[in-house]
Amino acid sequence: MNKLLASILAVAAAGAVQAADVAAGAAKAKEVCAACHQADGNSTDPNNPRLAGQHRDYIAKALRDYKSGERNNAIMGGFAKALSKQDIENLSAYFASQKSALAAKY
Repeated sequence: MNKLLASILAVAAAGAVQAADVAAGAAKAKEVCAACHQADGNSTDPNNPRLAGQHRDYIAKALRDYKSGERNNAIMGGFAKALSKQDIENLSAYFASQKSALAAKY
């Protein structure tokens, strides 16, 4: 029984995404997201949502949905298709860790 459990855990761990790296997310955000959402996620353009301070799981799901095509947007779909699972985890952690400029107003 212990060998079976160990085997299951080993397989699960092999497919698991590593812990999010906020610094890597910040670097990727500057490279990919900054033009529309600003480097810190506080977009000033009403056509581009603010990502700063959003829930990590929400951002990750949105990016996965853009990547798969479940969420349809030609621009975001193109960017998301190039992201790895780890990139999505890193970006989600980074934007979730940023303070929303809106929060400072209230």
